[in-house]
Amino acid sequence: MDLVERAARILKHDGLVVYPTDTIYGLGADALSDEAIIKVYEAKRRPIAQPISVAVCDMEMAHGIARIDHRSSAFMERFFPGPVTVVVPARNSLPEILTGGTGMVGIRFPAHPVAISLIELFDSPITATSANIHGARDPVTPDECHVMHDLLLDAGKLPGIASTVVDVVNGVIIRRGTGADAVDAFLKTL
Repeated sequence: MDLVERAARILKHDGLVVYPTDTIYGLGADALSDEAIIKVYEAKRRPIAQPISVAVCDMEMAHGIARIDHRSSAFMERFFPGPVTVVVPARNSLPEILTGGTGMVGIRFPAHPVAISLIELFDSPITATSANIHGARDPVTPDECHVMHDLLLDAGKLPGIASTVVDVVNGVIIRRGTGADAVDAFLKTL
């Protein structure tokens, strides 16, 4: 069994996996399991009221966890996969703890083959939060991932600029990151 298959098995048992994305290392857990999500909050020492984004491997998976209107769909088609997190209304299929009680969820479709393989093998969305203690520097190398985890998928040094987080419904960039200028320009066309 290769490491990605092992990582998918760990996720199926509410474990935590550090995985590479096209920006930084993420901390992955089953995004549909309250128990796994609580482990993420504990590992990061993150306040429960703060939402955690979710990573998907295709648009079908995104539609299964979120209510995506025409505008958001057009935006996602332009920027997914890539270093952008899109905040949209969550479906009831997502645990409320994941949304921090906001009813909204950040969706990420990372353009990294390891991340995509992991999500495909797991066949369900996983958490997409940085693999660091809350407030610490984003991890770009495996040795910077100081959170509790069951397995780390090492892809060497990553680019290191966090994803741009955007609320497409309101046309607002919440966090500027990789590709923010292109996001700004596209939002003006919607």
